[in-house]
Amino acid sequence: MVAAAVSGERWRLVLLGALLFSGLILDFGQCQQEEEGRSPTPSRKLKPSKAKLVRGAAKATPKSKVKATLAPPAAANQGSAHLTQVLNKGKFQRVGDSLVVRAGATLELRCKGKPVSWGVPDYLEEDDEGRLRTVQHDRYGTLTLSNSTGADTGEYTCFPMYCEDRDCRKQYDKAVPVYVFFSDPQELFVPSSSYYQVIQLRTNWPTVLPCQVTSPDAKVTLHREFPPVEVAVDGAEITFNVKRGFTIHRPKPHHAGELYCVASLGKLRQSSVKYMLIYVNYPMAPPTPVIQASSSSVAIGQNLQVTCTVIGEPDVVIDFTWEYPGQQIGRPMYTQESVVAEGPGRQQSQSVLMVDEVREVDGGTYTCTAQNLQGSRIATTVVKVLAASAAAKAKAKAKKP
Repeated sequence: MVAAAVSGERWRLVLLGALLFSGLILDFGQCQQEEEGRSPTPSRKLKPSKAKLVRGAAKATPKSKVKATLAPPAAANQGSAHLTQVLNKGKFQRVGDSLVVRAGATLELRCKGKPVSWGVPDYLEEDDEGRLRTVQHDRYGTLTLSNSTGADTGEYTCFPMYCEDRDCRKQYDKAVPVYVFFSDPQELFVPSSSYYQVIQLRTNWPTVLPCQVTSPDAKVTLHREFPPVEVAVDGAEITFNVKRGFTIHRPKPHHAGELYCVASLGKLRQSSVKYMLIYVNYPMAPPTPVIQASSSSVAIGQNLQVTCTVIGEPDVVIDFTWEYPGQQIGRPMYTQESVVAEGPGRQQSQSVLMVDEVREVDGGTYTCTAQNLQGSRIATTVVKVLAASAAAKAKAKAKKP
């Protein structure tokens, strides 16, 4: 009995201790809550309240308001476009400056933008035989060319469009071009509609011989027909670009003649069309004529000469035309033209209008027009025709001391 009483007393003490411990825990938790509700003491480090406000504002902003601040579709499409080639369904490849496609295969290009416009080689713009198709989708445009040939080789360009209402225009500064070679193992040169081309060589104007090839791997050389020699391409006076052909940067008289290109790839070797280069000394500016009459006053029956002179660059052809008073009644015009050297690097071109046995109708304004490849300019002078009595008086007056 005594042992049982002792055991019961122990259990009461254990229960009482547990109750006291629970009370202490509850009091401590309440104190912590009250401490958090009070203002912080200076000794505690505070996090910047501004950062909390920003985060809170970002979380509180509804998604619909964020969407409302986006740019309209026309402005959103002003970003830079890019081209990709569609290889297979769901498989794409971003293109660079050039692309090689086997002749006979289908070319499909995709350009991001809404809307976009396409630029293609002139050959396709004139007649694509229904092989070319462009489609505008929701966010991109596509260009598809089927049954391709070597003649389709050239530059293909995607132009992003800027639209205001229904008025759209190309954004040339954001255009994305790609040069596509349609390689043909039987045709190394891009076919031409003519066998012979005449090209004018102008002084100080770069001239291009368009020896375009269907494969960037083809080796191309320039040749002269007579005498039959290969023309040196030094990379300065003459350069070669596989997309354009040969460029003569500063044409000179010795560049003139009949030339052609030769392309070789593997065991295949082919010649291009013939190019007849004609050299023309192209002037730097229109001519400046100076006009002078043999006399500003002539008597009826006397002869009159009106001279128009141009001093300019050598080997530059000057064309002279005249307007004169007697032209109105069909009075015939007689001219005499000459070209002479006028010191180093200069020449004198001259046209003389001759009027025999002046009549009253020959009095008035004489106009000379001098023209070269750069343009034309005019010069004028006025001639008076005196009656016989007036001419005699003028002559007598001139003889008096």
